[in-house]
Amino acid sequence: MAALRSILYGRFVQALPFCFGSQRFTSSFKAADLNIERNTACKPRPDPSTLVFGKQFSDHMLTINWSEKGGWEAPQIMPFQNLSLHPASSALHYSIELFEGMKAFRGVDNHIRLFRPMLNMERMHRSAERSCLPLFDKGELLECIRKLVEVDQEWVPYSQNASLYIRPTFIGIEPSLGVSRPGKAMIFVIVGPVGPYFATGSFNPVSLLADPSFVRAWKGGVGAYKMGGNYGPTIAVQNEAVQRGCQQVLWLHGEQEEITEVGTMNLFIYWTNEKGEKELVTPPLDGIILPGVTRQSLLDLARSWDEFKVTERTMNMKELLEALDAGRVLEVFGAGTACVVCPVGSLLYKEKTHQIPTMQNGPDLAKRFHKELTDIQYGRKQSDWAPLVA
Repeated sequence: MAALRSILYGRFVQALPFCFGSQRFTSSFKAADLNIERNTACKPRPDPSTLVFGKQFSDHMLTINWSEKGGWEAPQIMPFQNLSLHPASSALHYSIELFEGMKAFRGVDNHIRLFRPMLNMERMHRSAERSCLPLFDKGELLECIRKLVEVDQEWVPYSQNASLYIRPTFIGIEPSLGVSRPGKAMIFVIVGPVGPYFATGSFNPVSLLADPSFVRAWKGGVGAYKMGGNYGPTIAVQNEAVQRGCQQVLWLHGEQEEITEVGTMNLFIYWTNEKGEKELVTPPLDGIILPGVTRQSLLDLARSWDEFKVTERTMNMKELLEALDAGRVLEVFGAGTACVVCPVGSLLYKEKTHQIPTMQNGPDLAKRFHKELTDIQYGRKQSDWAPLVA
């Protein structure tokens, strides 16, 4: 177990410059205190080939309660069930809540692996601090999650085209309508088997709407934190994209129309820059961009290969369109836990559709990234990025 803990702490995601202090941290729950109540009425598990994203859930869940008066209670794994919340709970009224997205994979050797899970714990901890929710020991929470996956390990699909999605969630449950930091809170974790995130499949190109009248995040806001309030308001824009014949949104920011994210994914552009160099570009972690685990992994892989320039910098629409017109853009793709890598095929901007030659170029780099990550996740390639659960 000590060796596993050492691996899980791994490499730290780039720290964000903004911090509210850890005045809410006194002590943490302990995984050693975990209580397990087994479900006596387990459900049949679905055929992996029929899975869609986020519709089915396992037999158990993890809950951990906190109060300002009593501190953290012992973690509990219990049968999957509805939550009982006071109607005035702060999460319901003021969005004092956050979440994470992780996966567990059944490998070719039948072992179950997580993927860089401590990066999720680091990000969740930062989001909790920004939300004025109580802090916790990241390693202890990860060990509780590992135990939940172990309990529900038969829900990890026997397939290399599917996985077990893990959704840690943290909500304020203070029963008060006052706008203040909550005196009661709950962490809960639910898991369920998933197939491809996009209806187009696991590696088919998506089309994007880029409309500068819609903004996802801004400087000084909370775009760098994984809060539900960053996602709900985007649904109307997503619907607008669909009505205009696109599948996802390319989010722009500011008068210069800086390119930020694509849908719920981080964005990468692989091109030949103006100096004639092959270069992989992604927007920097400047407070607007969510520090994705897949984003960090692609950057780490690309830098380890040392075959082309890797740059984190701002880029605007004018620069991208000029590069497209000059034939310098090779591939554009999104990256995230749900989809891994998703190629982009076209872009609708100011009523004009711009074709992006991602698929005409293989897409060699996007496919290489996808293979490298999935080889690690499914145990085809050994890596300390993928610690064993069982």
